[in-house]
Amino acid sequence: MTLLAILLPWLSFILRGRILRGILCLLLQLTIIGWLPAALWALANLNESRAERRNRRLIRAMKAR
Repeated sequence: MTLLAILLPWLSFILRGRILRGILCLLLQLTIIGWLPAALWALANLNESRAERRNRRLIRAMKAR
């Protein structure tokens, strides 16, 4: 998914269910200058999603005790 976020950032958003962000990212990526910020935005959002998922798992494990 990281490679996808770098090469096609808009598709990375859409596959994770963030359709409006994906469309905005596609519009940003259509410009040559906007591709780098779009890729960085997609990577940052991917890392945020992973951290959020990890935190949910930790909270669930703590509640199970």
